[in-house]
This record gives sequence, C-alpha cells and structure tokens, in this order.
Amino acid sequence: MLDDAAFLDDPSLDLDASRRLALEQMRRLARTDWPASGFGVAAGGTGDPGGAVTGIEMLAYANLSLMVKAGVQWGLFGGAVENLGTERHHREYIAPLIRLDLLGCFAMTEIGHGSDVQNLETTATFDPGTDEIVVHTPTPSAVKDYIGGAALHARMAAVFAQLITHDADGTPLDHGVHCVLVPIRDDDGGPLPGVTTTDDGLKGGLRGVDNGRIAFDHVRVPRTNLLNRYGDIDADGRYTSPIDSRSRRFFTMLGTLIRGRISVGGSAGSAARVALEIAVRYAEQRRQFSVPGGGSGDAAAPDGGGPRRTGEVLLMDYLQHQRRLLPLLARSFALGFAQNELVSKMHDLQVAQEPDQHEQRELESRAAGLKASQTWHATRVIQECREACGGAGYMTENHLTGLKADSDVFTTFEGDNTVLTQLVAKELLTSYSDEVSEFGAVGWMRFVAETVADTVRERTAARQIIQRILDRSDETLEEGDLAERSVQLRMFEDREQHVLETAARRLRRGAPSGDGEDGEDPLAEFEAFNSVQDHVLRAGRVHIERVVLEAFLAGIDECPEGPARDLLEDVCTLYALHSIEEDKAWFMEHGRLSTERAKAVTRHVGELCTRLRPHALTLVTGFGIPRILLDSAMLDGPGTDPVRQR
Repeated sequence: MLDDAAFLDDPSLDLDASRRLALEQMRRLARTDWPASGFGVAAGGTGDPGGAVTGIEMLAYANLSLMVKAGVQWGLFGGAVENLGTERHHREYIAPLIRLDLLGCFAMTEIGHGSDVQNLETTATFDPGTDEIVVHTPTPSAVKDYIGGAALHARMAAVFAQLITHDADGTPLDHGVHCVLVPIRDDDGGPLPGVTTTDDGLKGGLRGVDNGRIAFDHVRVPRTNLLNRYGDIDADGRYTSPIDSRSRRFFTMLGTLIRGRISVGGSAGSAARVALEIAVRYAEQRRQFSVPGGGSGDAAAPDGGGPRRTGEVLLMDYLQHQRRLLPLLARSFALGFAQNELVSKMHDLQVAQEPDQHEQRELESRAAGLKASQTWHATRVIQECREACGGAGYMTENHLTGLKADSDVFTTFEGDNTVLTQLVAKELLTSYSDEVSEFGAVGWMRFVAETVADTVRERTAARQIIQRILDRSDETLEEGDLAERSVQLRMFEDREQHVLETAARRLRRGAPSGDGEDGEDPLAEFEAFNSVQDHVLRAGRVHIERVVLEAFLAGIDECPEGPARDLLEDVCTLYALHSIEEDKAWFMEHGRLSTERAKAVTRHVGELCTRLRPHALTLVTGFGIPRILLDSAMLDGPGTDPVRQR
C-alpha cells in the first residue's frame, strides 16, 4: 500500500493545502485494516500493538507529517482512551476514532510544563452539584501548546489535568494528574463555549500537522468523561483508585502510553535510513575529480562492480566519503535491530494478561534511551547526508531538506532527549527499585546515597549469545584483538560498569548531611546532584550503546550461515569499533586503550569501510524502502530507475 505516490508529501503546497493533504491521506489509511491493529480485540480493534508500531515506522518512510498525524490520532489520542479509560469509553469512542468519525488530539504539554508532566497546572475540578468536571486553564503558562490537531482538525481533546475533589468541609483534595475527554469543536469545526484554540502557524517542518494551543475557561463535561481506569469519582465526589500511591499511579498511567515514545524513535530510524539510501545511491552515480594520469575511457572498477570512467572517481570510492556514510549506516542497522527487539518486547507485554511489572519498568527505561539515541542519530545522519550530496542535497526536490526539517523536532517529541537519557541512568542506579517511584530529584539523590547501587545487569534477548561469545575468549582488554567480538563486548561492558559505579560513588560523596532538624537540606541535595549530572547522562548513553550492540548480535544469531550473515558481522564490527573510536578519549583516560591500540581502532575502522564499500548499495537496498518513497529527483540520472512518479 505504501509504495503509492498518494502517500508522499508535496513540498510545493502552502500550509493550508499541506494540512488538507495530510488529512486526506489519513482518510485513505482509515479505509484499511491498519488503524485497528493498535487496539485490543475487546476494545474493538485487532490486537496487534507490535504491528501498529511497525506500521507507524513504515509511514515515516513515506511522509513524516502523515506519520505524526496518524500517531496523534490512533496512538496518542486513541491510546489514551483505550489504556486510561474503561469499557464505557471503549464502547463509545474507539470505533469512531478508528474510522476518523471522531478526530482527536492529545493535550498534555503546557507552555510552562513540557517534560515536567507531574506538575501540570490545568485543573479538572469535580462539581457534585451538577455531576460535572470543570476543566480550567488558571494561568497563561497552563495553556496547552504544540498540540497536534488542536489548530484545525481535532474535535475532542484528551486533556491531562490535576484532578480535584473536595472533602465534606469543602477543602480541596488534589489527586494528581488524570486524563479527561473534552470536546473542543462542534461537528462543523466551530469553537465550543469556553474553549479557545490558536494556530501555532508555520513551524520548522511538519507542515501537514496542524499544531495549536488550547485554553479552557471553566469548561464543563460529564463526570463520565474522566478516563477512570486508574482513578474514579462517584456521584458524591468520593475518589477511589486501585493504586494508593499518587506518584506510582502517575507513572503507571504514563507507562501505559509508552507506545508513542517507541513509535517516535522507530520513525526517526526510518527517516535516517531514507537519507542514507539517497546519499549512498547518489554517491554511486556522482563523479568528482580526475585520477592523476587517468584517461577518459572506461575501465573495470576495482571492486568488480562494473565499468567506470577512469578519468573521474565515484564519490563512494573516496575513503573519506565512505567514512562519512558507512559508520552511520552501520549504526542504523544496529539501532534497527534494537528497535525490533524493543517492539517485540512491547508487544508481548501489551498482549499479556498480567504483564511482569519489572519487565514493564525495564521496557519504559529502554524505550526512553533508544528514543533519545535514535532521534539524535537521525539528526546527525540527515545533516551528514545532506552535506555529502553537495548542492544537490540542498534542493527541496531531492528530499533531504524536507527530512531534516520534519525530523528535527523528534529530539523533543515524547520527551526531551537529555531528560530521557537521565531517566535511563536513574533507573540503572537504583536497579529499578520500587521505592524510587515515590521520590523527586532530591529523594532520588538521597536514595542512591544511602544504598549500594550494585546494578544487576539486565540483558537483552542476546543473554545466552553474549555469554557464549565471552566464554570463548580469555583475552584481556589490554591485550585482546580489537577485531574480536569478545573484546568489543568487554570494552562496552567494562565502560558501562565503571561509569555506573563511579557515578554512584560521586552521588554518595556529594550527598549532604543536611542542616535541618530532620537532617534534610533539599537545596544542597539538588546542587550535589546537579554537579554530577554530566556523569549521570554518560551512564545512560553508554548503557544504551551496550544494549544496541547486544541487540545487533541477537539479530545476527538468527540469520542462517551464509554471505548475508558474514556481511552483517562486518557491519556490526564497524558499529562497535566506530563507537569505541568516537569515545577514545574516555578509554584512553581510564587506561583501557594505549596510544598504539587507539591508533589501531582508527585503522580498523578505515579497513572496514574499504571492505564494506562494494556492498554499500546492497546494504541500503536491504532496508527494504520502496524506491518511490525515496522521492529524490537527483537519483533519476541516466541508467537509474525513476523514483519520482507523481
């Protein structure tokens, strides 16, 4: 279906036309079976959450505006209704939102609160006299902003707000953040009383997504519009919840919406792969500069890939060009395997009758880390590919500038990358302890200071494979052959363990004794944590690099013996050694690499690029992206297949 030009973006359209196109494409999707895949059978769907996320990744190959629109409607808005609501909400809303008879938006982020969701200012106050919930925006910073669909298309919002009831004496009781369904427009698109929407207008990209602001002026909705799976109010105003702890309840609610974060990371990976295939194909046809002493005739290419002019050199034959693209290509393969493993685990947990809570916490942490890694990678890849294509890469018709503009915001979608990386490290340093869900930054600091952060290593699906590789070799880090997989694994593991242990020690040393009666000094504890934040972030990053390597090895292990597996082994080695090369300073500072061995890493990377050069086209073709979705005019040169077929 997605090898259809009807799903491509059209950069020549103005803002209004781009939004109309995205909505028309959404309606085409709604006529397929795919939108129902993300919803459970009991709720009216087909019960394939893994397929739903994979479908989003495929949409990202075609059109990132369409991917975001679909993700908001069926992933975020629909996911909130299904995962935070109960049967009454499923019965009333799921089928219409799958068919697009009900267009919705996900109103979480506020002008003053993005990552800090727990402290949102919007209020949802129960009025027992009318059996209604009153949704209100009390301050300018409480206005919902950057909300996809809010500017034009959405008719209903899933609004996250502080839920408030009153006791018998009229004293307000704040139960924390909950989600309430609030109609924002009538069937004709007109504003409803008390609701003010504003168009965010032109953005840096994603012109097809109608982002906007929403403010509520004491808007009343029925009590039953509260999505009440984790917290409910009866007609008398009594609040009940199956989870007593306010903090744990909050994190449990957010955990059920993890699919959005996984989808954003996977879609960033898709965008990076499109850019790499465009850049590699261009480098296989673009020639630059003459070989000294070369003629103007044709000769056999040294890689056996067919004749070429000896007077000029293909871009892909330059080692520096290989070094620009092939390590990024290797990382894309590595992240692709990690994403597949993550989606598989998510699917298993979401279809399970009683999912393991420890595995759920691990999934949330890994999703946060991979989302950060994949979106940072996409930003780097697309820029490098743009530059590698010279002036042609800057032309709108060649797709790369559109990919850059549309994917750039992914580093802050579904959580700022720095915040998410810090979350990964916090989970590692506390070994997924239940106690930590009760704490803010200061409480977390105290917890780590008072305990031994001896993290039990949680392996990916590669657990047995990794152990088998490590058991095969007794080589030390200082003497082992860098080309050996066991040495690479030990270097990744040793770095992670060292960074985690030293981060924990610094946190313990920095924890103040306090100067109050209870021995607590929150400001001093915050300053102590803030002083080691760079170390904590490094812990998160190196953990994810190790997880990605293990996922790559698990993927290779599933491949049958043969040329494809051999090629993947080389790609994996390039990922591992290039990662070490990029962090040479740390390895040398900590005595893990001598000067000579550091030089050997760089030499190995160059040799691997040369070895993989004849297979560059094979590797990007292996992404399986339909040619029409590359949508790049510069690939329509002589002897190439047309890819623009509007």
